[in-house]
Amino acid sequence: MKTESVGGPGLLHRLGRWCARHAWRVIAVWAILLVGLGVANSTWGGAFADSFSLPGTSTQTGTDLLKAHGGDSSGGVSAPIAITSDQGSLTDHRAAINTAVERLERLPEVLAVSDPLTTPGAVSAHGDIGMVTVRFGSNPAGFDRSYIAQVDTALAPLRADHVTVEYGDPLGQLAAPKSADRASEAIGLAVAVLVLLIGFGSIAATGLPLLTAVLGLAVGLSGLGLLAAHFSFAQAAPTLASMMGLGVGIDYALFLVTRHRALLHDGLEPHDAVGRTLATSGRAVLVAAATVAMALAGLYASGVTFIGTLGAAAGLTVVVAAAASLTFTPALLGLLGRRIDRLRVRTPVAEPTGDSDLWHRWAAMIGRRPWLFLVTGLLMLGVLAVPAASMRLGHVDAGAQPTSSTNRRAYDLITEGFGPGANGPLTVVTQLNSGQVADEAQRHDVATLLQRSLTAVPGVASVTPPAASPDHALLITTVTPTAGPQDQATADLFHTLQNDTLPKTLSGTGATGYVTGPTAAGLTFTDTLVAKLPLIIGVVVAAAFLLLLTVFRSPLVAFKAALLNLFSIAASYGVVVAVFQWGWGGSLFGVTEKVPVESYVPMMMFAIAFGLSMDYEVFLLSRIRESWLRRQDNHLAVATGLAATARVITCAALIMTSVFLAFLLSTNTVVKMLALGLGVSVMIDATVVRLVLVPASMYLFGRANWWIPGWLDRHLPHLDPEGTTAVAIEVNDEAAFVKAP
Repeated sequence: MKTESVGGPGLLHRLGRWCARHAWRVIAVWAILLVGLGVANSTWGGAFADSFSLPGTSTQTGTDLLKAHGGDSSGGVSAPIAITSDQGSLTDHRAAINTAVERLERLPEVLAVSDPLTTPGAVSAHGDIGMVTVRFGSNPAGFDRSYIAQVDTALAPLRADHVTVEYGDPLGQLAAPKSADRASEAIGLAVAVLVLLIGFGSIAATGLPLLTAVLGLAVGLSGLGLLAAHFSFAQAAPTLASMMGLGVGIDYALFLVTRHRALLHDGLEPHDAVGRTLATSGRAVLVAAATVAMALAGLYASGVTFIGTLGAAAGLTVVVAAAASLTFTPALLGLLGRRIDRLRVRTPVAEPTGDSDLWHRWAAMIGRRPWLFLVTGLLMLGVLAVPAASMRLGHVDAGAQPTSSTNRRAYDLITEGFGPGANGPLTVVTQLNSGQVADEAQRHDVATLLQRSLTAVPGVASVTPPAASPDHALLITTVTPTAGPQDQATADLFHTLQNDTLPKTLSGTGATGYVTGPTAAGLTFTDTLVAKLPLIIGVVVAAAFLLLLTVFRSPLVAFKAALLNLFSIAASYGVVVAVFQWGWGGSLFGVTEKVPVESYVPMMMFAIAFGLSMDYEVFLLSRIRESWLRRQDNHLAVATGLAATARVITCAALIMTSVFLAFLLSTNTVVKMLALGLGVSVMIDATVVRLVLVPASMYLFGRANWWIPGWLDRHLPHLDPEGTTAVAIEVNDEAAFVKAP
């Protein structure tokens, strides 16, 4: 049984025609946004710095106790400055060191400065390497870059006296050269121009997606800068936002331009073609952007604001890119009219109309042996995913930075003079009971017991004598590990101290011990994210499943999309582990040593890659579903949808992959991880998944692809914004209602 009802043009259709007919108004609005937000950002924009808190954890409790009881010696953010004498011992440079310390103390934001010549343990055994510890009122990584010039001026007497000076993190982050984001963006755009010229054959059609993407990215980054003045965003936030904004901005506009040109070739008038483009491909762009934004918003389920704001930064540029594609692109299409193929470099190519093109033949070949292609594709992903089973999460320390960076050189000097563990000491805070606070003898007994137990723990290089806080409520000691901050041995030591040594040592004393400090905070952060990752995956997958189920009215299609995307992400995890953790080819990307996978990279990769995978899934399924609704032939629908989208998805994936991989130029190892992981994920998704696994599985499922129980269909909202035709198909006494675009 079939029934049809016809209504007027939908919202997106009307929006497209209005933008095409009032193009200059739309362009003026975007120009005002671009200039206004750009000026506002340059005037009032904020800075980006890594900063996070872990409420409810033992590490955060220790930090809070230090702030509450530590007096002038607590609070703020400390940064080491490593110094080494080029000629003899540091004691030969006493006058220069004293002058430098005094000048540092007078700098704004500086709370205290330690003199290495008078601070126990601050000069190496050979006397040639020392540490000046500067305590700032807030994280110096977020200061204006001009601040580092003031630090340089303060330390000029040391350099003039032949003393080498290097800045450790987080001050070293401020002193680091600016990231190569602009060069990466330029490379991504250059590859996009080449791919689009080959794909379209027209300079006008090539320039339109690029112009839309650059406009959306500029507006989005300006807005992000303004938000950074009021909210805390990580250093990687603008880079991540650039990756996402530029990539999806080109993709979304590309899909619209491709559909518009096909409609023009079918004989539609330009303004009607623009309206129809938004009614069909515009709907796919809307759903795709919503899926990506939803996946990124799912990062807030981690309960860690640091992670949530990274997702928000990327999500902002995705939303702006979608808005530009749905308004600015139709305006430009309206202005160009039939001149979209002007300035040809070769004969313009549109979507295939017959059934003898390369992609139809590819679809037919898969249709003849769907099991072979399905099993082969899954085996390929399985092999790539194998290294992911040995993934070790941690924090990438300054030792992984290039030797040209000051924070890496400071790290090496500290390692040479004091051992690798000095780059990541652990602070043990012991909260005493009321009797111990009042009785010095009791405090001494606890301190002696504590130092003896801590010194005996394997993996401990040294322990400072426990010192009482000004109000005698706390005992504070520093434990230096034998290994560096990112080594597994340091993570094991942290867990031993926190879960075993301190509880057993202080049992029966009435005191409570906590392990805190930057290294402990980083390890706790990793533990928190590891515990939250299954929740993030569950939330993002469930939300995407429900959205696809609502849009495409098929439980099987939605489930298959989510499952295949999980396979492709696992494969990209495997590549990241092999390159960075195992060191396979890491030197090719400027990574000089094996490093753990940064704790938040898998979570960020999952949300971004899952969302982007759904982009291509939505574009492909939209065209397959259109054909299915017209002909009710699953085999023909799969072949037609694949042929109609294969070229544009391949072009879009090449552009997105080049955008991501171009960020391998970054000096930030974490950005390199994200760039490689996301680039590989898009490559796998657009080839193995979209061109092999999706058509093979849909051929095997047949008409079951489009089945939905009547009760479920009645309870799901109808998100088709065009709603021009309703078709009811009765299958096995249950009605499955679907809406045609």
